[in-house]
Amino acid sequence: MSLLVSVGLRQWQLEALEGYWSEQPTDYLLSATPGAGKTTFALTLAEQLLMAKAINRVIVVVPTDHLRTQWADAAAARGLTLDPTLKNSDGPVRKTSSGYVTTYAQVASHPMLHRARTQNARSLVILDEVHHAGDGLSWGEAVSEAFQPAARRVCLTGTPFRTNPDERIPFVRYEEGSDGLLSLADYSYGYREALAEAVVRPVVFAAYSGTSRWMNSAGEVLSASLTDAGTKAAEEAAWRTALDPGGDWIAHVVAAADARLSDVRASGSPDAGALMLATDQGTARAYAKVVKRVTGHTPVVVVSDDPRSGKRIEAFTRSADRWIIAVKQVSEGVDIARLAVCVWACSFRTPLFFAQAIGRVVRARHPRETATVFLPAVRPLLALAASMEEERNHVVRLTSGGDDLDALAALERLESEPGLASVTPLGAEAEFAHLLHGGRAFVAGRDLTAEDEEFLGLPGLLTPEQTAALLATRDAELRRSRAAAQADEIEAVLDAIDGDPTWRDLDLLRREVHGLVGQWAGRTGRTPSQVHVEVRRAVPGPGSAKASWDVLAARRDWLLGKVG
Repeated sequence: MSLLVSVGLRQWQLEALEGYWSEQPTDYLLSATPGAGKTTFALTLAEQLLMAKAINRVIVVVPTDHLRTQWADAAAARGLTLDPTLKNSDGPVRKTSSGYVTTYAQVASHPMLHRARTQNARSLVILDEVHHAGDGLSWGEAVSEAFQPAARRVCLTGTPFRTNPDERIPFVRYEEGSDGLLSLADYSYGYREALAEAVVRPVVFAAYSGTSRWMNSAGEVLSASLTDAGTKAAEEAAWRTALDPGGDWIAHVVAAADARLSDVRASGSPDAGALMLATDQGTARAYAKVVKRVTGHTPVVVVSDDPRSGKRIEAFTRSADRWIIAVKQVSEGVDIARLAVCVWACSFRTPLFFAQAIGRVVRARHPRETATVFLPAVRPLLALAASMEEERNHVVRLTSGGDDLDALAALERLESEPGLASVTPLGAEAEFAHLLHGGRAFVAGRDLTAEDEEFLGLPGLLTPEQTAALLATRDAELRRSRAAAQADEIEAVLDAIDGDPTWRDLDLLRREVHGLVGQWAGRTGRTPSQVHVEVRRAVPGPGSAKASWDVLAARRDWLLGKVG
């Protein structure tokens, strides 16, 4: 083991390398939190094994094409040549390189070719995000067949995982657990340890609630709060409605996130970026229009069916562009260290995806950095956010068919997408609920002091309580300005109504009432929910979702008298 290739390593990487060399196993599993430096560890080990002549070829297997380039660039920076362009049709490994980088999909399409490449030299095989070897039964079989002859194998994962007894991932050791087989790592380095050693940034979660209104398949107009929907079905429908690109919830949260991004940029990170996660490609493109309209900046959009997505990610990584919108393309492995803000605008809610996706914004560059994640205040996401620092084994489910990433994506989306029943979104307004940090919730209970204003939004300099107060203050200002603009637009439309109002007319009037409620709440320092109670006392009747035109009009007039 050479000291030269160990210079500049973090303490955990040195410990893991020392443990590897003391045992020198054929198969080794490293579990290290996203952003901790798994790539550096693996490439350092590869260099050491090459120098010790234990191997003379390195093969890296990754989930996506973009990661091929990322690994090759990281290797080149250390003087190691790994070919990221080698295709299955190219035949043997080129003599000008020390190895190559391929994808799980390529291995699955021609396992015997990769087996030949592996056994034609003493090979080290690095399986990055090894749980992808379980993205389909055929994938696991192909990986096992292709790399069984390897001299050494190193498996990397960003989080511990578990599988069913009949769904073992190749080259991973397991131990029996009460709920399946638990992966047994040779070295583990979790988020809690990385946070304590300032290897990663702390993450704060800005949870946004609000009331959603939708029409069900029976034509009934319903409404519910994201925070307290009452039933799981109502929560899912409210969640899906909030994520509607045509609604106000997304636009409001994008504006809040962009303001936070401006704070981060002004505080010493001028190239900081924001990531928006979408459920599907159509929604991602619709969100791009919202971001452009709200912020004035055109976002970069990366989707799986775009052959240029890898180049788009690479270009964004090196640029100072503000926003990138993605569907799983930036969920794991992709290293964009300048990402500091994330908007969780997708319906995925599995612990494995959550941990990997949040890992995109935790990579620390300098002290006093904090990442901010904006998300819907729904129970599944709040539970994941509250347990961010907990060590857990995530579920990896294998499927019987499908040889690409879309197979797992479809399975995960089907099981986790809210509102699978027919729901027609009618509208949703956003309201800052609370801040989650270190498993605790902080609400805005006081105004910002002059000292707070001096450090307005500087990441790492405000306490969680002060950050919550800052976000709440910004939220109130944003709601007031948006409500005033919308009220003018809606009033013009309502004045033009001739004849009996339609359901669309009713919805416009409801939106005006909600906008006025937001204005009055902002002026009085109360929440919109509290103002809604006051309005119903002044003008009795059912909630807005079921109120008649006359009741809604009376409430609008009462509110206009207040905010006049």
